[in-house]
Amino acid sequence: MKNTVADYFRFDWTLLLSALVLTVIGLLAIYGIGFSRDSADFFQFKKQLVAAVIGLGFVLAAVFVDYRQLRSLYLPLYFAGFLLLLSVLFFGQTIRGTRGWFVFGNLSFQPVEISKVLLAIFLAGYLSRFVHKRLSWAAFVGSGIAAGLYVAPVLFQPDFGSAVVMVVMWLTAVLFAGLPRRAWLVMLVGVAVVSGLTWSFGLQSYQRGRLISFINPTLDPRGAGYNVRQARIAIGSGGWFGKGIGEGSQSRLRFLPEASTDFVFSVLGEELGFFGILIVLGLFALLLFRFVYTAATIDDPFPQILVIALMSYLVFHILINAGMNLGIMPVTGIPLPFVSAAPSSLIAAYLSVALVECVALRSKPAAFR
Repeated sequence: MKNTVADYFRFDWTLLLSALVLTVIGLLAIYGIGFSRDSADFFQFKKQLVAAVIGLGFVLAAVFVDYRQLRSLYLPLYFAGFLLLLSVLFFGQTIRGTRGWFVFGNLSFQPVEISKVLLAIFLAGYLSRFVHKRLSWAAFVGSGIAAGLYVAPVLFQPDFGSAVVMVVMWLTAVLFAGLPRRAWLVMLVGVAVVSGLTWSFGLQSYQRGRLISFINPTLDPRGAGYNVRQARIAIGSGGWFGKGIGEGSQSRLRFLPEASTDFVFSVLGEELGFFGILIVLGLFALLLFRFVYTAATIDDPFPQILVIALMSYLVFHILINAGMNLGIMPVTGIPLPFVSAAPSSLIAAYLSVALVECVALRSKPAAFR
């Protein structure tokens, strides 16, 4: 018990508090959206709050876990994630065009979010054997096939955004581990081939419409381009200091679809203004800096790759979500970590923080504690 209390003193509280403040901001925005309806609806707020409590519980339990145990479990965990992704194709339900949800009464769970964390653990366990020397072609291709086995069922849901996130996680991990020569050429050719096949056979018509609308929003301003147009109006109308929580006209009057999920960044822009957005982005920068700091102060390749893969997952989520709200990225349905009303994503984000806390507690030299 004494050691456990001491571990809490060595916690990376900056990392945890950054995540908590972002979560509180998201909860306030979700509450405001629910409160502003003609008939107040706080169901999304309650689900998000429960997910936040569960996620915080995972982080606080980090003191009882030694991340090194995951090194020997990376294969069983990988197959568990793969089975989850296959199961949801057969037993899941379709929500907003994606067959990627297990539904239990009024509650739903999206296994792809947890699978992203499990993929990071697998990449760390598999690639850590090759760090400090150039990856062999066998290791490069083997890790790519393993990532592809996660990506394929995700594309069948279809969830193009999450599939791209997984590819980015793999690319980031192999870049850190050390690419074999001429691997860049292979990757470029592979990306071109996969992109062509995905466009022809892997995307639904509405997904193609989103990409076409991203390239030229004026082609369909009332259809595929409508969401982005309303999101940019919301951000622009917030001015410097915003209109106040629950006072955003775009979300309150329902001009902005999916206000609490995909386009919560626009809601924050309208209700908190430019300075509010700066605070949110600053909190994300601080959180990600703690990821980088943790990876930089250890010399064990397994936790390094784990932290870097998890960081790439969060970074890509942030860039895509903020970018699609600003109209500089295609709309893919990727939630904003810790902020969007997406309980599965919130729990996965806190799992990422919990794993980094495990690494920070067990790996750092005494000089960095």
